[in-house]
Amino acid sequence: MKRPLLLCTLLASTALAAKERSTFRYAAPPDGERPVIVDATVGPQGSDFAMRLRFDKAPWGEECKSRCANATVLLDTDNSKQTGLRLSQNSPVNGADVAIVIQGVRDYAKQEGGAAQSWLRVKIRALSNGASSVDDGELLAEFNHRQDPERLQVDGETIYLLMDATNATLPSARKARVVYQPPGGKPIQAVIAGMIGGGGGKGVRIFKDGSWGKARDAR
Repeated sequence: MKRPLLLCTLLASTALAAKERSTFRYAAPPDGERPVIVDATVGPQGSDFAMRLRFDKAPWGEECKSRCANATVLLDTDNSKQTGLRLSQNSPVNGADVAIVIQGVRDYAKQEGGAAQSWLRVKIRALSNGASSVDDGELLAEFNHRQDPERLQVDGETIYLLMDATNATLPSARKARVVYQPPGGKPIQAVIAGMIGGGGGKGVRIFKDGSWGKARDAR
């Protein structure tokens, strides 16, 4: 009998599990200073946006030390440039309604004797109309992989997270847009199913019945 694995089930459907397609991929430069996202699957799951994000190297911990992940994924939850973030004219990030900031944190002050405490932290900010930077956003949630396993899990270079999409400040539509800006690279964009029109009942699957499921076709 195979030992159960506490991984996430991310399936477009049971029948199409082997054909799951990434939302976006990125070829990371070999000399990058910080871990970057190289493969992402993003989609609605119930009332959440579910995400599987794979980094090119461990996003937190001893391997990256003080140069851990500091990545931001933007969601344009209504696929409209008329709401949310507004930077320079024709910027690909215009219209983003929420920012998901993933950070590998290392804090020497948390431990006595000089030993550092490390963890992975996620901050989610709502970007109101006309916001000119991610920092302008209202903090909707902050969690870490140690204290909030129902929202964030880590498996090596891959993280799995759920973002609550029920906040009244977030617009919804049949389609949503994902934007990722790798350091020094061009923004990567992808259109996904939105929260309206039944999109929440299919697509990415991380949780089932409120708990972690056994991974199928785990690699």
